[in-house]
Amino acid sequence: METVKGADQTAGFKETLAKRTKEVEAVVEQYLPKEEGHQKTIFEAMNYSVRAGGKRLRPMLMEETYRLFGGSGQKIGPFMAAIEMIHTSSLIHDDLPCMDNDELRRGVPTVWVKFGYDMAVLAGDALLIYAVETAAKACTLTDNGGAVARAIGILAAKTGIYGMIGGQVVDVQLTNQPISKEKLDFIYRLKTGALLEASMMIGALLGGADEQQIKKVEEMASLIGLAFQIQDDILDVTATTEQLGKPVYSDEKNQKTTYVTLEGLEKAKLDVAEISARAIQILQELPGDNPFLEGLINRLITREK
Repeated sequence: METVKGADQTAGFKETLAKRTKEVEAVVEQYLPKEEGHQKTIFEAMNYSVRAGGKRLRPMLMEETYRLFGGSGQKIGPFMAAIEMIHTSSLIHDDLPCMDNDELRRGVPTVWVKFGYDMAVLAGDALLIYAVETAAKACTLTDNGGAVARAIGILAAKTGIYGMIGGQVVDVQLTNQPISKEKLDFIYRLKTGALLEASMMIGALLGGADEQQIKKVEEMASLIGLAFQIQDDILDVTATTEQLGKPVYSDEKNQKTTYVTLEGLEKAKLDVAEISARAIQILQELPGDNPFLEGLINRLITREK
């Protein structure tokens, strides 16, 4: 396994990140549906949204956690593709006129703008269920079917009503209403953190981690998710549209309460640093060694786009 010494400031880290991103994209690409048949439009919409770009953060964190615990082999691949499909499905639905009503995502027209409202709803639904179908393909790549079944359970739980979708429900219900710090933390923990938790927990599980280690990974991923979302709030008021790849001040336009509106910009920046430091501390307590993973986590919370 390639590693980078210590910090993400090095040129070596950037080179490795670019290489790993291409590798992750190749894995995701091999599981996308072929654009053919009478329902070709839905395949085109699904693939358009996945191929629109992005950091490939979730599958990359999954694979790096898998490597951290000594995982090898291809059984992680279907889950890497599945988690990216689920994340993309949530973005498609987030952008809909009934949600955030955004017309730009990752620098290109959103799915509902390009394919229509109806096809965007169907594409989000399709990616969600196709992700489960894809994850199940890991059964043919390992003798440990029990671990695969448990990983699918984690994937479903962190996606559903007790995870990402549950967080989205509260977020939608409280739009244009005052939100307490407690409820905002709940939304962030579920809407953003849950898929990061799924990614890293599945990587740990399939890599051979024990129960206590999986719990530590879950805690670490939750902290990463919180720091990531706070940084996203910061960028919404400090970045340009070109940097962000989507309209800035989107939260303000939609009258959303964010960490920045509750705590202020400077406090938000301090809290991102403190929360991410706690995540790194947990990482350093885990067995194995993956400096690239540490660099990746640091980069996520200092990103400018």
